[in-house]
Amino acid sequence: MKKSGRIIIVVVIVLAVLAAFSAVIYTGAKNAVHPGEIASLSAEENSQLNDYLDSAYPERTSIEIKPLPYSVKVDPPSLKCGSAILIDTRTGSILYEKNADEEIPPASMTKLVEMYVVYKAISEGTVALDDEVPLPPESWARNLPSDASRMYLDEGQHVTLRELLLGLAIASGNDASIAVANYVCSNMDEFVERMNKVVSDMGLTKTHFVESSGYSELNLTSAREFATFARQYVNNYPETLELYHSQPSITYPQRHNLPDHLQNTPSYNSVKQMNTNRLLDTIQGCDGLKTGFIYESGYNITVTAEQNGTRFLSVTMQGPGSSTAEGNKYRVQDNKALFDYAFSNFADYTSDMAENPHEFTVGVLGGDKKSVRLIPLYDESLTVPFIFGNSPTESASAVKAWATVPDVLYGEVERGQVYGKIEYKLSGKTLREIPLVADRDVEKGNIFTRFLGSIEYSLIKKFLKKDSGQ
Repeated sequence: MKKSGRIIIVVVIVLAVLAAFSAVIYTGAKNAVHPGEIASLSAEENSQLNDYLDSAYPERTSIEIKPLPYSVKVDPPSLKCGSAILIDTRTGSILYEKNADEEIPPASMTKLVEMYVVYKAISEGTVALDDEVPLPPESWARNLPSDASRMYLDEGQHVTLRELLLGLAIASGNDASIAVANYVCSNMDEFVERMNKVVSDMGLTKTHFVESSGYSELNLTSAREFATFARQYVNNYPETLELYHSQPSITYPQRHNLPDHLQNTPSYNSVKQMNTNRLLDTIQGCDGLKTGFIYESGYNITVTAEQNGTRFLSVTMQGPGSSTAEGNKYRVQDNKALFDYAFSNFADYTSDMAENPHEFTVGVLGGDKKSVRLIPLYDESLTVPFIFGNSPTESASAVKAWATVPDVLYGEVERGQVYGKIEYKLSGKTLREIPLVADRDVEKGNIFTRFLGSIEYSLIKKFLKKDSGQ
């Protein structure tokens, strides 16, 4: 064969090799920019990922309530009480505050912490709602101070833990409080230790209790800290709203509560008491929570209400009033103003984030995996201002999530590392940003994979750009 013929054959072979190599490069680059489906993490892997993210980013599990991440131009309400705060229970955003860090006795709002401790004990299996609770003499209504609120417990009565919680929530019975504390922990001191541990574990430093009913002025909290606690109570034990706090009245004792020797008596005295929370009939969607009054605190109340899937919570303390009627009047007036303000101006961003959060699959070049998923670092909930449409709910439904994600990643990818972000926008206003993090590790590939990946990565960075919005 002539020399010229051999040269032609070599050139053809080289061109064929280059064409094949280019096809590999093109296919790799195309697949990286448009990655296919990626295997979901197993339940165990998801648990490990969340544990890792919680450790690496402690703010993920923080219960701190915070100001709105954007400014609003709405006139806040004017209140009569000395201290107050209003929050979104889902997002923890503060919508209004007034002297919220002043230390004030919570009075009978203390009983919410007692109920939290009880429900924690129920979840641990140490007590149950239908347990019959023995009534020590200190819990009999006749042995309480004359100005203490009562459920009207008495010697020998048969009463369950469930009924005592109704007595706490509706009648604010100090007798019920004493019976519950002694049953759950056998004595008041140990029960109060549990109450203080609950609030200490939440990071509350101004909240401290010396007894469970709220009768003592030595119990202390602040509106901000009590709202932080009450948010956890409502979010962790939402069933208590229907079971106890929204119930209109309690009648006690009933026949089955009577001592054995009175079970067959033809008649007996019962006392019907209306729920001390007058906001239940005033604010649409109101289903809790708890009033409190001692002279040292003024008229206190914690209130929560839900409308159209958005729940707000308020704490007002040091309410004025020279009588119960007047105190209730101002508690209703102040909290009606707060909830009118909240529901008229805000609503929650309510996409189906729990089932379908915003997630993005990004191709990886030069690694031992072909792609990785980028996920939101934080819960995507958001308190939305009424700046669009005909209602706060319509405004919230119009929020758009715009994602900034890389065209492609190269080499090692670290689980939990930030590789993008989501911006939540409404009418041109950015309401919140959340980082996007990798849901898994990607190790470096072998030398050939890294070589091809580096070429593909260079081509992509040079010729392609991508902007993603949802």
